[in-house]
Amino acid sequence: MNRIKPAVEAVTARIVERSRPTRERYLALIREQRERGISRATMSCGNFAHGFAAAEEDKPAIRGVRSTNIGIVTAYNDMLSAHAPYGRYPEQMKLFAREVGATAQVAGGVPAMCDGVTQGQAGMELSLFSRDTIALSTAIALSHGMFEAAALLGICDKIVPGLLIGALRFGHLPTILVPGGPMPTGLANKEKVRVRQLYAEGKATREELLEAESASYHSPGTCTFYGTANSNQMMMEVMGLHMPGAAFVNPGTKLRQELTRAAVHRLSQIGWNGNDYRPLGLCVDEKAIVNAAVGLLATGGSTNHAIHLPAIARAAGIVIDWEDLDALSAAVPLIARIYPNGSGDVNHFQAAGGIGFVIRTLLDEGLLHDDIMTVAGETLADHAREPALDGGKLVWRDPPQETLDPTMLRAANDPFQPDGGMRLVHGNLGRATFKTSAVDSSRWTVEAPARIFSDQNEVLAAFKAGELDRDVVVVVRFQGPRANGMPELHKLTPSLGVLQDRGYRVALVTDGRMSGASGKVPAAIHLTPEALGGGPLAKLRDGDIIRLSAETGELSALVDDLDAREPAAMPRAQLGTGRELFAMMRNGADGAEQGASAMLHAMEEAA
Repeated sequence: MNRIKPAVEAVTARIVERSRPTRERYLALIREQRERGISRATMSCGNFAHGFAAAEEDKPAIRGVRSTNIGIVTAYNDMLSAHAPYGRYPEQMKLFAREVGATAQVAGGVPAMCDGVTQGQAGMELSLFSRDTIALSTAIALSHGMFEAAALLGICDKIVPGLLIGALRFGHLPTILVPGGPMPTGLANKEKVRVRQLYAEGKATREELLEAESASYHSPGTCTFYGTANSNQMMMEVMGLHMPGAAFVNPGTKLRQELTRAAVHRLSQIGWNGNDYRPLGLCVDEKAIVNAAVGLLATGGSTNHAIHLPAIARAAGIVIDWEDLDALSAAVPLIARIYPNGSGDVNHFQAAGGIGFVIRTLLDEGLLHDDIMTVAGETLADHAREPALDGGKLVWRDPPQETLDPTMLRAANDPFQPDGGMRLVHGNLGRATFKTSAVDSSRWTVEAPARIFSDQNEVLAAFKAGELDRDVVVVVRFQGPRANGMPELHKLTPSLGVLQDRGYRVALVTDGRMSGASGKVPAAIHLTPEALGGGPLAKLRDGDIIRLSAETGELSALVDDLDAREPAAMPRAQLGTGRELFAMMRNGADGAEQGASAMLHAMEEAA
């Protein structure tokens, strides 16, 4: 067993103690569900017959309750590059299951929303709440009680957190997440950003911009930058919920198929009627959640997980907050530079040593908990391996002893910087997240007059009019979960980047979100309490001096009368694009630091 560093152990102990009552209730729930919940063996004949009526050649095995039946929950659609590869997975997985005497059925589908398609559009206001919709859909799929294990097919932003949240409420089921892999490298990310900024300045045409974008996002597979989707995959690896090294193997390859086969075979072994029962609810414990945070921070992952990770933890009865993330960030070194925090993408990261190298070096330095229950090994150390083919058969081998590209990946005792990529900033405006890993340290502190907006399109109009050509803190408020669903404001990045490149001190402060690809402009995001409901952000005025500093952890308005001011009124909520259907989720959402979820808030109230 590795010797864990005191700072990581202290955060873990805090989380364990804080979570004790809710975790105990959760563990009691999954024990009860395993012992007395619905299952094939206890169903009435009518219920059961419905469940295998269409199973064709698998009907005798499912009816006989002789072996593991795997419930597949899939996020397949062929409009989104990341999820298109899943189209034929179910039929393949049924064949793989039969190879080991098991069966598999598609339990249900979940929506898979792409922030890349909806970025800056009305549909982005549905994005965060699609996570909870996915969780609910996952619960519906697994509620039929036909399964002794589950395979979750999903990869992108809200999809993996949603699948995991839903599956954790069926935590008595052994579960493996099955990724699809990233698309091959396309147009260099720096070139894509260059064309975006030229377009923002009116120096490139729409056709030139579209050509650059389509050369970057060009084939089936996940986008190759290190945003929320690929951060998801990193977290699942360090939590031990993938087959080892499955995250960043490209779609359509023999190795990718063999990893999927291995996942199905493994589920037959760890299912509740197998010889090595490993329920999801025991795999996802306090140590696994800390591992997810450490992996995220060590690799400069997406800020979106400052919201998703608390939500995932809540589904397992675990309570974490941004102070935990901040304390871990101070103790965890940054060992990867993947775009937007570097020039290379996840394919280059994989070639440099990838997940196996990351897990091994973090274990060696006592930064990851080794003693967790994983889906495929005795400890997490068994996941510090990389998959390969030997004579057409899947094998695992040790990762390289040293990084193969020190510009992309380094050992934990020789990091790019001594602390992680995410910090808590707070003051009289509330609490927010600042992703430092992609921002030059000379820009970690900005003090400048505020310019207040309530819509990102207003920011773009002001930019085009030349009104922001100065030192400025752009404040975009009424973007929180209760206001409009907390959309990402990644659309602002090119324009703010242009201002910064012109030599101005620029920052963004918002109660909205930014993408995992938010880039080089300093930003205090997910500000809580949000403006709606009287949060301090609603009391700011144009010209107020704002101080944002990742160095001191400060986010303050340098004014004396903030508390005495009347809050600004929120603009009228917009209708259309289905936004009105999500009013109940907005109205009931809790704060960003708790996961911004009406569903989880109501669940805990019911408990």
